Amino acid sequence: MTGPNRTAWATIPADEERYRPLYARLLGLRFVNPGGVLCFLFFEGTIALAVLLALAELVTWWAVLVLPLVVAAMVKLNDMVAATVVRSAALVPEQERDRFRRQMEPVVGRARVEWIPHSVPGAVVVDAAPAPPPSQPQ
Repeated sequence: MTGPNRTAWATIPADEERYRPLYARLLGLRFVNPGGVLCFLFFEGTIALAVLLALAELVTWWAVLVLPLVVAAMVKLNDMVAATVVRSAALVPEQERDRFRRQMEPVVGRARVEWIPHSVPGAVVVDAAPAPPPSQPQ
């Protein structure tokens, strides 16, 4: 099967990989690129939230271990879904993309709308078309 290289869709170049946050590198994220603050919230923030919930006795202390793991699993799942979407979009032939773009172009023009004088009471109708000749009384 010919097509684009699968690794070409990765958003992070290999030489910039070492500058990514540890959280993103450990999860092996390729398509989702969270920054440092977001990685901090994903990991340390969920630990702090779990500790607060445990101190309030709303959850057991197991939540301190489970909540960051669940958040990491959801981030990884989001990355896998993004990879699937990007790969399926890459497989759409260029002619189909062009056809879709043509269909989505706005159409500019004028449409003749028949005006019913009694539809809006008290309205004055202004028309640029020539007035019809008056009918002759018999």
